[in-house]
Amino acid sequence: MSVNPLAVSLPGLDLKNPIIPASGCFGFGKEFNKFYDISQLGSVMIKATTPEARFGNPTPRVAETPSGMLNAIGLQNPGLEVVMTEILPDLRRNHPDLPIIANVAGSTQDDYVTVCREISQAPNVKAIELNISCPNVKHGGITFGTDPLVAGKLTEAVKKVSQVPVYVKLSPNVTDIIPIAQAIEAGGADGFTMINTLLGMRIDLKTRKPILANQTGGLSGPAIKPVAIRLIHQVAGVSNLPIIGMGGIMTVDDVLEMYMAGASAVGIGTINFTDPYICPKLIDQLPGRMKELGIESLEQLIKDVREARRG
Repeated sequence: MSVNPLAVSLPGLDLKNPIIPASGCFGFGKEFNKFYDISQLGSVMIKATTPEARFGNPTPRVAETPSGMLNAIGLQNPGLEVVMTEILPDLRRNHPDLPIIANVAGSTQDDYVTVCREISQAPNVKAIELNISCPNVKHGGITFGTDPLVAGKLTEAVKKVSQVPVYVKLSPNVTDIIPIAQAIEAGGADGFTMINTLLGMRIDLKTRKPILANQTGGLSGPAIKPVAIRLIHQVAGVSNLPIIGMGGIMTVDDVLEMYMAGASAVGIGTINFTDPYICPKLIDQLPGRMKELGIESLEQLIKDVREARRG
């Protein structure tokens, strides 16, 4: 029996390949199914779900930048009830073997607990991605992901109610990511996804005002890949938890660079907007590039990278 060199086994996720569209860049999956059968993907990180429907931020909320884009969408989504009764069942009917990673967001700890308790019961949700880059309204607007104590407590609360493994999405907008990652691990997280977007701004020269109605937005795209590589390498140096790496991936070499930094799978984000076929292209191209580089399998590459770090 031949072994699949692209297969990766992570907590809750037996992936036939490591290619996972990142949350917020792929809708709820069906939007891309008109281009190709999304069942061939390793998994899909669906758009963030909050307890109630959110319209999102006022427009304009997207702006191009050199080698990337700014977005301030504002977690627009139809709310937990619609996701549970319509979107997830539809995905299960049409793609029964596709594992779903549900991105969860909120304004309070109770929001996260409510959504995680419910959404983790969906049969096709195999893991949760905890979006901690949200402002905590009960703590004066501080972002959950910038305070180790707050991040650790949130992780612990969610782990108590979730029926599936919990991956926490780390924010790069911090002075030192290590104590935050360590607090989240101590809170019981099963893994990390990283990185989220970098905070940025653009200004219209004619109006002399910020282009985005929200003023600031999250910078994504190839411009942030070196930052993602650095932070993944840092976190992998202090934690053995698996990391789903993301941030500016465009090519198979980018995928493998994430692995060599310490990732165990990858999220494909902004490039989906400019090339909606990028995910199947990467899946097709990976085996050939791995062979050229003498990589037997991704599981073996993960072991080799970890051993090299220890040695």
